[in-house]
Amino acid sequence: MQKMPVQMPEIKLVGITVRTNNRAEFNPETAKIGACIQHYFHQQVPEKIPQRKNPGTTFCAYTDYESDYTGDYTFYIGEEVNAIDDIPEGLHTHIILPQTYIKFTTEPGPMPNVVINAWQEIWKMSLEDLGGKRRYHTDFEVYDERAQDPQNAVLDLYIGVET
Repeated sequence: MQKMPVQMPEIKLVGITVRTNNRAEFNPETAKIGACIQHYFHQQVPEKIPQRKNPGTTFCAYTDYESDYTGDYTFYIGEEVNAIDDIPEGLHTHIILPQTYIKFTTEPGPMPNVVINAWQEIWKMSLEDLGGKRRYHTDFEVYDERAQDPQNAVLDLYIGVET
């Protein structure tokens, strides 16, 4: 996995959310993220999002952390928008504040393994290996044209760090 520090501007998102934790996500009977993602695409949620900035580029964000990666958090799937006015009922907004991130770019691989393996690698990293202490404000993944082939997906993960 490639990594580099980046400074990101504010990002406005519109989409749907679910509250969960990693313990629940590793048990198929209690996992919620997969169902949230399926709902997002099967119900054609992206088509309902007004003022899409880059149609087809999906953001998955992890925010409202209870503590760290072992506690509860809110999973968010949506798209970046130009403005958060007139949001349709059932959709939620989330603003990713400007901050410093460590950007990880995965090697090509099958979904969902490519993202699961990337997170497991990140969770094992020391502060030095990661590139800073995690902020646990908002971390996110970006799925663009490189992730269109589910057997050969490449994605970017952004981990917020203290500067």
